[in-house]
Amino acid sequence: MNAITVISFLVFTGIVGIVAWMQSRKARLHTLSGLFLANRSLGFLLIGGGLVFTNINTATILGENELTYTHNLSVMAWGMTSVLAMLLVSEYFTPIYLKTGISTTPEFLALRYDLQTARLVSVIFLVSYVVNLLPSVLYSGAVAFNGLFHFSTYWGTDYWTTIWILVWILGSVGGLYTLMGGLKAISVSDTLLGLGIFAGGLILPYFGLRYLGGGHIAAGLHLLLTVHTDHLNSIGRASDPVPFSTLFTGMLLVNLYYWGTEQYIVQQVLASRDLRSCQQGIALACLGKIVSPLLLNVPGLIAVHLLTHVHNTAEVFPELNRLVTPSLVSGYVAAIIFGAALTTFNAGLNSSGTLFVLNLYKPWAERRRGPIPERSLVRVAKRFELGVCFCAMSIAPFILLARGGFYNYVQLVNGFFNVPIFTILFMGFVTRRVPAVAAKAGLAFFIGSYGVIEIFGLTRLHFLHLLAILFVVTCVLMWSFGRLWPMAEPYRLRVNNVVAVTPWRHRHWAALILLLMMVAMFIIFSPLGLAR
Repeated sequence: MNAITVISFLVFTGIVGIVAWMQSRKARLHTLSGLFLANRSLGFLLIGGGLVFTNINTATILGENELTYTHNLSVMAWGMTSVLAMLLVSEYFTPIYLKTGISTTPEFLALRYDLQTARLVSVIFLVSYVVNLLPSVLYSGAVAFNGLFHFSTYWGTDYWTTIWILVWILGSVGGLYTLMGGLKAISVSDTLLGLGIFAGGLILPYFGLRYLGGGHIAAGLHLLLTVHTDHLNSIGRASDPVPFSTLFTGMLLVNLYYWGTEQYIVQQVLASRDLRSCQQGIALACLGKIVSPLLLNVPGLIAVHLLTHVHNTAEVFPELNRLVTPSLVSGYVAAIIFGAALTTFNAGLNSSGTLFVLNLYKPWAERRRGPIPERSLVRVAKRFELGVCFCAMSIAPFILLARGGFYNYVQLVNGFFNVPIFTILFMGFVTRRVPAVAAKAGLAFFIGSYGVIEIFGLTRLHFLHLLAILFVVTCVLMWSFGRLWPMAEPYRLRVNNVVAVTPWRHRHWAALILLLMMVAMFIIFSPLGLAR
């Protein structure tokens, strides 16, 4: 284990931690608003940085580079199509959320349908976090760190034991950070690490291309663009993990869910100081997604030329970093990986506490005992977060036993939770008389059908196409409920905004530029461009 790498890792990680603590120590963490929503004070930089780096976690970095290495750039579509989804969320979702003054997305469902629907969705969110989101982030972080530092060799332990140890170290640090800093500390560290990821996105490809070219970047770039050009294709075939046709079906739905419904993402938006800052922050996050392939995909492309035999393809990124970068830079990249693991984990933990306390515990406790002091609710939230942290750390190592590509596995399991929730939210937006019973029936039908079809292998359709079909069928089912048993009074949006809701007047020009950049990326990395 290289001492310089370890020291540089500790220095870069320590700087982020200290700055985040200094910026967040004045936040009123004894209140729910301070702990969960940073007192609704985030500007566009913190919103944009928080969105980008909460999304770009270790699972994303390892998973996308792995699929780029084993297949091609078709996996890039997840990030590129996020731009369209985020712009739609910015224009149509966030104004509604901020006008209603909600703290969680299930609160909107309570306003639109009823409390039982909101509680059911809160439970689904929590189950998703405990069994999928948080364990996958911890597992990918452990895999990355073992690839960077080879702890299994240094400690003399087998791979399984090493993953267990690293998962518990990451989980313990992340849990402590969340409990002490709240959402403000998470957003500040996300922004700092977001700047770091862009720097890392330039540094690692630089050293990788120089190594590939025998000390000359131009020679390395020439090899990258002329050899194995099939890997440069972002237009996925039917046999690829992300066929191009899925961009227009399930992928759009998944991204709309993620950016417009997922609590740990939307919570960053709900903490904004006003709608204008919120929309500017989302535009900044879109720009971040457009340049993110520098870190998420280019290392995988370089690894195609340099790493011919990799025992675990999930370790392609850390293996490349260890091979091509000097010790000081390797420690810096390791700090980015560490931060990527913790930011999503921390945001997920914080949102778990938000969902449990605001949507489940507080209503139940107040029915039994009357009003509950905020300090008591904060203590309950922190205890619950500790329990979720413990469960996630216990589940994470078992992902090692999962078959297939790690990143594809994460997206497949997400199908049980994401599009079903988005479906009832979407119907709540576009209809006025669909009743609460339709939302409950829609959730049960969607989750049950998806589970049966995937578990028993009843179709060879790509799971993203399957999600799109179930979305349409469920929408028709809910609409039928609305026709047969409509609400007595049509739903009307109740305005209760606690921040200014004047939109950003340049948002449409920004959206046009961002969409043109998104399309250009697909053209450049296609048979019409570099993948000839």
